[in-house]
Amino acid sequence: MLLAEASIPTTDTPSGDTTNESALDGVLSQMLNGEFQGVTEYLENTVLPNLVPACFGLAVIFCGYFAAKYVSRIISRPIRERIDETFGRFVGTAIFYSVMLSLIAAVASKLGAPLGGMAAILAAAGFAIGLAFQGTLSNFAAGVLMIVFRPFKVGDVVNIAGVSGKVNEIDLFTTTLDTPDNRRLIIPNSSISGATIENISFHAHRRVEVLVGVDYDANIDATRHALQAAADVFQQQTIHGEGRGTAVILGNLGDSAVEWKVRMWVKSADYWKLTESLTAEIKRQLDAVGIGIPYPQMDIHLNRIDAADVQGTDRHVPTRPRMRPVHRDGSLPYAS
Repeated sequence: MLLAEASIPTTDTPSGDTTNESALDGVLSQMLNGEFQGVTEYLENTVLPNLVPACFGLAVIFCGYFAAKYVSRIISRPIRERIDETFGRFVGTAIFYSVMLSLIAAVASKLGAPLGGMAAILAAAGFAIGLAFQGTLSNFAAGVLMIVFRPFKVGDVVNIAGVSGKVNEIDLFTTTLDTPDNRRLIIPNSSISGATIENISFHAHRRVEVLVGVDYDANIDATRHALQAAADVFQQQTIHGEGRGTAVILGNLGDSAVEWKVRMWVKSADYWKLTESLTAEIKRQLDAVGIGIPYPQMDIHLNRIDAADVQGTDRHVPTRPRMRPVHRDGSLPYAS
């Protein structure tokens, strides 16, 4: 008996996955042979015991979807209201997908899914996708940086990637602008992050500056008074305070005119409207006091010289030298 027991080979217990695969192969072979008795046994012994956990897992994922929506909305709402709308949306989306991926991984682990093999497959697929979509991933990285650091937000007027417009939307891959003439521009985020970003409407106040040139014959004090009167017309719209208000500056003595600068601080929303109004008012004030705005001009002076004045002058007139004749043998005529 001892020898018999010792001669029995010891084998490892097959895993559940190997057993299930063998049972499934046997059921398929029976179905091909026209025998369906094994199908019933497979359903009773394998499918039905796992059906209840699978349905429970699907129910958990379904409920987790609404829970993730609720959590992301609760967390992102104060960020959208107090900090920034775009950053709040990004935080809400990140929380939603994080909760859903964690929930799906947990349910799959409870149901016996091989997460280690799936992780390896996803890592290899992610590496291949990263090599294929380098430009897209650079846009994604730039979009995340812009949403986090917020150099501009939705509603700002910006000058980015060589174009100007009002920011309509900031996505993870592109940024959408609306131009003043109502054109929609979609710009890749990588083009924005690698260039200079000018946020025109970042500050609440902007300085209007109008350049004007007047005649050299105009009196400096009278010109300054007229330009200051033009700026004083808009006292109600001017922002006053330290470093604000209005200013009239003698800028330069140009080629054709005396150049002046009229400056005025206004709200950013009124910048373009008041720039046009101040330019028109400067023209009215200068016309009222008779100060002209000259055109670029060049003075050319011509001096007339009469022929009689030229005859008395001693001028050296260059003459062309005359050629002397020579004989065929090369000797000069009349040579002694």
